[in-house]
Amino acid sequence: MMVFSLGGIYILLSKKLNIRNLLSAGLLFGISSLTKVPAIFDLPVVILFWIITTGFNKDNLIKIIKNSFYVAIGFLIPIVLSLAWYGASGHSGDYIKAAFMQNVGYVSSWRPSDVQKSFLVRNAPLLIRFLIASFGIIITFVFRKKLSKPFILASVWLMLSLFAVTLSERPYPHYLLQSVGPIVILLGILLTQKTVEQSLVVIPLLFAFFIPVYYKFWYYPTSLYYLRFIKYAAGVSSKEKYLSGFNKYTQRDYQIADFLISSSYKKDKVFVWGPDSPTVYALARRIPPIKYVADYHVFDYSSKGEVVKMLSANKPRFIIITPEAKPFLEITSLLRQNYLLVNRIDDAEIWSLIH
Repeated sequence: MMVFSLGGIYILLSKKLNIRNLLSAGLLFGISSLTKVPAIFDLPVVILFWIITTGFNKDNLIKIIKNSFYVAIGFLIPIVLSLAWYGASGHSGDYIKAAFMQNVGYVSSWRPSDVQKSFLVRNAPLLIRFLIASFGIIITFVFRKKLSKPFILASVWLMLSLFAVTLSERPYPHYLLQSVGPIVILLGILLTQKTVEQSLVVIPLLFAFFIPVYYKFWYYPTSLYYLRFIKYAAGVSSKEKYLSGFNKYTQRDYQIADFLISSSYKKDKVFVWGPDSPTVYALARRIPPIKYVADYHVFDYSSKGEVVKMLSANKPRFIIITPEAKPFLEITSLLRQNYLLVNRIDDAEIWSLIH
């Protein structure tokens, strides 16, 4: 996501603003937003930067509107192409629902108790954050003549990125990657400038460090991962010990994947029921015959009964049930009538289709 957003910002700030470059920048923002919806808030960063730093006269405003128009057109190109692609395959409805409509509910999904509340009450935290971000941008605009362009760019970018980071109120640390760009610029000003901005930069940086503390973003220690890898690469630890260091299921997932690779063709479909299903699909380079790759997708957007119907209509070559999976009694009849239990790997059942 960030590679595309940074590419778009780079083009708009460093290249000649001709139609090709404007469309290219918009295209990158569009791809970024298709990758992760909050990236859409990277799009107005440079546009607001233009508005704040450009003199307010008719010619400049017309130029900004014209440039923004071409950026918007470029932004829409990948979105329209994706709609056409799924429309041609007859899945436009599912695509629109999954890629766009479900993101509306995602905003407040971390507060399930608020679902039944009125729109204003349910979205009050979101509106408050929007007002704070808007206020920060307005303050930057008011004092624009006293601020450098790097400071203005970083401040506007940070306000928008922090709003995007907290959009769902979920404490996932990888969300903070969207704010790395402006934070780096602000830290650069703090460490290198000898002006009043060196003091002012503390204000936006406080916001940047306040957010993960206030929302209690999760922290994952990483030193042990590097230590285990070094031991494995140096031949001190075996592959089995290295894999088991991640969690108790990792080695088993690799073994299941090895079995699927050696017992099926790439074109064969497999279905894995368990929390590690995406891992097995990726390791085995096999895909399921349904659109859901994780069990929580089924619980959130479908039902076990619907999954059984889809599996019955398009039977996979193998069905794997892991012991830590949530109960799936609805699949029992399908297994007994059409499948044979051919293997067990650490209590994970592997059922093969009876031809």
